[in-house]
Amino acid sequence: MSNRTLPTISLVTPSFNQGAWLDATMRSVLDQRYPALQYVVMDGGSTDHSVTTIERHAPALTHWESQADAGQYDAVNTGFSHTDGEIMGWLNSDDLHTPWTLRTVGELFARFPEVEWISSLFPLFWDADGALTACEPLQGFSRRAMLAGEFLPTAGSYAQGFIQQESTFWRRSLWERAGGALDVTQTLAADAALWLRFSELTDLVGVTVPLAGFRRQPAQRTATAGATYRTQAEACLHAAGGQRYGAWGSRLRRQLTWHWQQRLGLRDLTPQLRYDPFAAQWRLERR
Repeated sequence: MSNRTLPTISLVTPSFNQGAWLDATMRSVLDQRYPALQYVVMDGGSTDHSVTTIERHAPALTHWESQADAGQYDAVNTGFSHTDGEIMGWLNSDDLHTPWTLRTVGELFARFPEVEWISSLFPLFWDADGALTACEPLQGFSRRAMLAGEFLPTAGSYAQGFIQQESTFWRRSLWERAGGALDVTQTLAADAALWLRFSELTDLVGVTVPLAGFRRQPAQRTATAGATYRTQAEACLHAAGGQRYGAWGSRLRRQLTWHWQQRLGLRDLTPQLRYDPFAAQWRLERR
């Protein structure tokens, strides 16, 4: 695909005292050399060497600043206000893109104008040193599954796994229809709240290649406040009219294959973007 036909991607990285990881995060984005990138870094007034790192990459950035903010999601909202690209996403300051992330995302949105948001079905996980440690596949996405808590893992209830935020991208038109901002009252689970709002409007389309990865490191908020995240996300689920599977439904889904869940009407057909190596092109399928 010609560079001239690729959509502009607006990407924001919020950060605060994440100097240990920030350079690797920024390089994972900038080293891709995507030709239509708006990259914004919002630093919350770090006291470590983060600003020095950002200044080193400043010529390649659309905007950056370092000053006190009202938290991670306020920083993301403000960062997006400095962009106007058609495709949007954010990457936290300790996570990483793959070398093909932006090109794949740009080509998919260019080729499939009916697709409004995507996420990888093969989310990756890195350790504190940036080594790949896991790929935890998801079977597919649907509104019904989202409202049943399948993407909010917790003990005792059936779940596939999280929708990985760093592997999720969407059209600005969808963002604006869904309110045009992250809910900053959700101090940890604003991503889960956004996914629920998006899912009211259109299907989340799964992509059958990895797009990014989450770095597991001991200082991150999901490690220190995971229970708070799940509590907030659960409240968002209930506010959207959702309800987790009960004990019987959870047991049944653990015992049945995905195929039989679909055959018995327990599972929606899920939209996926899958690469056909024989035709050498991507196809949009429902499975």
